[in-house]
Amino acid sequence: MSRLIRLTAVAVAATLAVQLPANAAPSAATTGSIHPGCEQATPQQCVALAITAMGGAGKLAGIHSERLDIIEHRSLAEQSYRQEPFLTAYARVQRTVDFDKGFVVTGTHSIWPQSDTGPNQANSTTTVVATPEAAVVRTPGGDKPGPLTAIDQARAILALGPERLLLNAAAAGDLHFMPDEVIRATPHAVVAFDWHGRPVKVLLNRFNHLPDAMESTRTFDDFWYAWGDVTQRVYFSNWKVVHGGVRPTGWVEERNGLPWASAQVLDATFNPKLDDKLFAMDATAAKESARRGFRYMAFGVTRHVELAPGIDLFQGPWNVTLIKQDDGVLVLEAPIGPAFVKGVLDKAHELYPALPVNGVLTTSDSWPHLAGVREAVADGLPVYALDLNLPILQRMVAAPHTLRPDALQTHPTPARWITVSGKRVVGRGPNRAVLYPLRGASTGRQYMVYFPARKLLYASDTLVLESPHKLYDLELMREVMEAVDREHLHVDTVFAMHQGPVPWHQVADLVASAVRDSATQ
Repeated sequence: MSRLIRLTAVAVAATLAVQLPANAAPSAATTGSIHPGCEQATPQQCVALAITAMGGAGKLAGIHSERLDIIEHRSLAEQSYRQEPFLTAYARVQRTVDFDKGFVVTGTHSIWPQSDTGPNQANSTTTVVATPEAAVVRTPGGDKPGPLTAIDQARAILALGPERLLLNAAAAGDLHFMPDEVIRATPHAVVAFDWHGRPVKVLLNRFNHLPDAMESTRTFDDFWYAWGDVTQRVYFSNWKVVHGGVRPTGWVEERNGLPWASAQVLDATFNPKLDDKLFAMDATAAKESARRGFRYMAFGVTRHVELAPGIDLFQGPWNVTLIKQDDGVLVLEAPIGPAFVKGVLDKAHELYPALPVNGVLTTSDSWPHLAGVREAVADGLPVYALDLNLPILQRMVAAPHTLRPDALQTHPTPARWITVSGKRVVGRGPNRAVLYPLRGASTGRQYMVYFPARKLLYASDTLVLESPHKLYDLELMREVMEAVDREHLHVDTVFAMHQGPVPWHQVADLVASAVRDSATQ
């Protein structure tokens, strides 16, 4: 359990001991002052005013546990098919928190309307048990290792949620003022302290002293890890009298200035009686969760397929293809993270030690396709990118990674972009590759890779066969077929990021059948 969480009791005592001078709380009419609302107060006294506004230290520290019913929506930033305005997912969350023991149990029913095309396939339900050190996912077959993001979330809920934020601020030995800010047209005093090696700012309303927002620059263990040092700001809202104190029942989270999530508590129970079985975790699964993040994902191969002489497909969670040409090797995709791509580049040098790697092809704007591009740039490699995807790629490559330095942060290297805005030929010989933007409604930010001498097509992230007789997504492959017809390509075999080689006629038949079926519905 984190030291700041354990210090809560000390924080309460310290806060209660803080005495403000009689004139420390200025009137609402005071304007143009430094640290508005706390003009004559120390940082500790300013936080004490905020604690009092929330009902007092005793009320906050008296929340030992809680059970919340939450509804939320989330913007699926950096996902496939388009950039801002983003697709939206929805969730109903049942969350139980034990602040004293440091446990968070989160049951989530998610609805991602655009995630799939089949009936009821957009719905999913998960239950995760997490502490600041470990997490497990409940499954019918027993606990499975949880993701690092669940551990990260537990730390934040237990220490930086509205129940403990001010108490931990009061306990911090380095609490200090920062420059004032105006949010929602209202001046705010800003106090800051260090939490797990990163600064946390709390913005206190000058008139009512409530903490309207919390901000930190941090790294994440969900897909935002690819953006390195991310500025997170959480706005607290919809304040209500609850459990004898005042607390926010809604919050909005921004990451790097993008609206990311909004949540509202529908019902709250404080200090419910909790069964210890609720928090039980399989020890082995919990231990394995500590390195279950995308940043640590290594290049793994479940199957190696020679698609043609010198064209090697390495299938796994993220398919990568090495293309041997007359003067070097091309790497098709730089997915998921730096460790993965480093392994891919090592494999290229192992297979073809006498040939240089001449470039990396990144075919989609979806974050799993992009997250390893920084490693390719750090290696000095040209990156073939779709014109529409250059802004997000440039932003990712420019993003600071000071908190967890990667190779590009340690050894800055200028990016070498090669823009794909129309047909582009790459290399010579029998494995010559031709890049074609797809430009469809759902595939507008992807390009396909065609090998004319092999009649072989790479279809980016559009093709998955759920069974020999069913496509994952009709629309994606329909748009690929339109592009193939438009460019007058002759294809015998097609493969993709998550699909091994399939005869083209099989895919074409499935698309035609699905179109016919849709016409009769």
